[in-house]
Amino acid sequence: MIDNIDVFKQNSIRIKSGAGVIYIDPFKMDEEPHDADFILITHDHYDHFSPEDIDKIKKDDTVLIVPEKMLAKAQKADVKEIETVKPGTYHELGDLEFETIPMYNILKPFHPKTAGWCGYVLKIDGKRIYVAGDIDAIKEAKEVICDIALIPIGGTYTTDAKKGADLVNEINPEIAIPVHYGCEVGKLSDAEVFKANVKDTIKVVIKIK
Repeated sequence: MIDNIDVFKQNSIRIKSGAGVIYIDPFKMDEEPHDADFILITHDHYDHFSPEDIDKIKKDDTVLIVPEKMLAKAQKADVKEIETVKPGTYHELGDLEFETIPMYNILKPFHPKTAGWCGYVLKIDGKRIYVAGDIDAIKEAKEVICDIALIPIGGTYTTDAKKGADLVNEINPEIAIPVHYGCEVGKLSDAEVFKANVKDTIKVVIKIK
C-alpha cells in the first residue's frame, strides 16, 4: 500500500488503489497524467485548491469532492461532476469509501472551524488512510483511527515537526508520512526532526525528497 502513495508538494498526494486513482489537494504538479478518478480538496487556499493543477490530472469522468462551503469557488475547476461534503460525515462514491474529519486551527486564524473544511479518512484496500489537511493538534484528529496518517509538519499554518510528531504518537498509526513542508513553508530537514520525535513503534516514511 505504501508504495502506491505519492506526495508531491505541500499537501499534494496521489493514491493508486482498487477504488481508482485518488488525488488530494493537487498543487504544482510537474506532469500532466490525466489519470484522476477522484480529486478531494481539503479547503480553498491556493496551495490546496488549484484549478490549474486539477486541469493537469482530470479526465472526462473525474469526480471533484469539496467541502460544502467552497462549492461556488469549486466551479472554477472545469470538471463535469462536483460532490460536496461536510465535516464529520461518511460517504460512498462509486468504489471510494471515506469519512470527513473537521480541519481547523486552534491557536491560529488561518483555518477557522466555522469554515467547515475537511480532512479525510479514506478506506482503501483494507487500510484506513488519514489525510489531515492544515490542522493543529485538534481533538478530532487525536480521535482518528487509521493505519496510515499523513500529517502536516511545516509550521506557520499547521503543526510543526515536533507537534506533528506528538499528534502522530497520540493517533498511533502503523505508518506516518509527513506532508506540507519544503515548499511554501517548512524546510526539507523538518522531516528528519519529525522522524526523530515519532515513537519507534510507528514507521515513518518520508515521501518528499
